[in-house]
Amino acid sequence: MADVRLTGVEKAYGDIRILHGIDLEIRDGEFMVFVGPSGCGKSTLLRSIAGLEEITGGTLSIGGRVVNDVPPAERGIAMVFQSYALYPHMNLFDNMAFGLKLAKVPKAEIETAVRNAAKILHIEHLLDRKPKDLSGGQRQRVAIGRAIVRKPEVFLFDEPLSNLDAALRVRMRYEFAKLHEDLKTTMIYVTHDQVEAMTLADRIVVLSAGKVEQVGSPLELYEHPRNVFVAGFIGSPKMNFVAGELVAVAPGQVSVKLAGSGVVLRALVDAADSRVGDAVTVGVRPEHIRQGGPDNLLQSTVAFVESLGGLTFAYCPYPGLEEPLTCQFEGRNGADRLRSGQALDLHLPAEALYVFNAQGLALRRLAAPELAS
Repeated sequence: MADVRLTGVEKAYGDIRILHGIDLEIRDGEFMVFVGPSGCGKSTLLRSIAGLEEITGGTLSIGGRVVNDVPPAERGIAMVFQSYALYPHMNLFDNMAFGLKLAKVPKAEIETAVRNAAKILHIEHLLDRKPKDLSGGQRQRVAIGRAIVRKPEVFLFDEPLSNLDAALRVRMRYEFAKLHEDLKTTMIYVTHDQVEAMTLADRIVVLSAGKVEQVGSPLELYEHPRNVFVAGFIGSPKMNFVAGELVAVAPGQVSVKLAGSGVVLRALVDAADSRVGDAVTVGVRPEHIRQGGPDNLLQSTVAFVESLGGLTFAYCPYPGLEEPLTCQFEGRNGADRLRSGQALDLHLPAEALYVFNAQGLALRRLAAPELAS
């Protein structure tokens, strides 16, 4: 096992900079997930760690050894790609053993390594089959097994589940978590799917435009996003945002007048450096909005209802917003009561609100909200 450290890592193609001074420490044995929208640089960062991309600035070390000029095969890493890249004419045993055979590993060691990996991945009974006889999930297991037999210090996964259907992705998320628990090896995993990131990671790196926006545990990023970008990216459905202006600032709370409606909401945040008149953005997660309440009310009309059994989503237009507010309610009660065209009073609890300043940075929240029922 090994830690991975990046200090001021940059990557550029000519005059186009892709990675901008990445500083990051990935701990020994940690499951770290890189997440962000398409084009944010997450795969480039992973490939730079692998040595498939040459960094143009900074220092990269694996297990305490600087590897800037070390070829991929000597970095102690194994990489699993989005594409399974299996040899169609070989059975699974030979696919998994191929790299070891090239390295002239003794036959008995290859046999032991392949069968041990197959046991971990629950594919012992498939070793005589060829890739065409397998499902997508089974092929991905073979690709992972090919990495396991190399006994790397660091595993790198580049969107390994994106080719699978939704149900299989859920199953494979469990498989990845179990694999990390069994191997206890450093793993770095790239995905654009924040649900994968939240369910798999010890810590998450949120990337945007080649820069690290925030690093933290899934719960830390969910409850305490550093800025508007992280707040909008982490959480499903995504956070609702409404522009506004501070009309009162007191110790531990502020009052915000919303643009478009003039409604004033109270939020429990530390705004010591803020002033009345400052432009701000109010954020609230769909699951924290309630139907009716004593204060902090917005009046809207339901435009559309999605009933998913356990959950009901109501989409409610609001003045000044291009997209309607997304509200999440407990499914059975919400489905019985809500109809398109229905007037609705939306309660936004003061402890559940996020407030971001004009630079998009979050003001520190003073309470963690309970989930709406």
